[in-house]
Amino acid sequence: MGPYQIPDTKYYIHTFMNISVIIPAYNEENYIGDCIRSVLKYAPENLAEIIVVNNASTDKTAEVASQFPKVRVVSEPQKGLTKARQRGLQEARGDILAYVDADNRIDSGWFNVLNREFGNNPRLVGLSGPYYYNFPEPKSRLVKVWRRSWLNLWYWFVYTISGSRKGYVFHGGNFAARKQTLEAIGGFDTSIEFYGEDTNIARRLREAGDVRFVRDFWVSSSTRRFVSEGLVVTGVRYLANYLSEIFLKKPVTKSYKDIR
Repeated sequence: MGPYQIPDTKYYIHTFMNISVIIPAYNEENYIGDCIRSVLKYAPENLAEIIVVNNASTDKTAEVASQFPKVRVVSEPQKGLTKARQRGLQEARGDILAYVDADNRIDSGWFNVLNREFGNNPRLVGLSGPYYYNFPEPKSRLVKVWRRSWLNLWYWFVYTISGSRKGYVFHGGNFAARKQTLEAIGGFDTSIEFYGEDTNIARRLREAGDVRFVRDFWVSSSTRRFVSEGLVVTGVRYLANYLSEIFLKKPVTKSYKDIR
């Protein structure tokens, strides 16, 4: 059980509010299967479809994904995360579009929270929540304490900001939005390569309605970027691009590294 998990309860089912789960995927053959299994395991009655956007993969991502029921694989040959997200928007049939990264796994209460939040607030246009990182157990207790302290500091910042009028906090690998609103604001900014894309869409959604970041809407996430680039370096990049999107309305980082 993760730190934000809620007890299993009856799902809030709203038959008028169908959900499309969209998973952008670039060379994710080693992760995509487990991600899809977690979605199917906890799928409510109003899950309309799972869309895997095969984003210029050169491995067996599409082949693995297509083996699962309720999964539709679509192609976006132009590589780029925002381009894959936009393709998902164009292809989806659901009223609510839920975006999950291929290296994430949803929690047992994830759909429950999604249905609860959108069902109880007609002004809600965007929803996101935290990551529960699956770090390998360190040999040093000091490393474990330092890492936990760093992440706690980050989420203290996130919850403080999300409760303010500048509440543009989204995790790109764990968010949901109303399709109608996404279309109304022009979809995703495909000129953004990677960093800042989640804050960009949150900021623009906020102009159209309510945006929330809630503790019990969480996913389990891999730590491959932290392991590859370092916890502090990665955290500083995310923070710099968050602030740049808020105040300058554009990310400060122009490029990113694929972690595969």
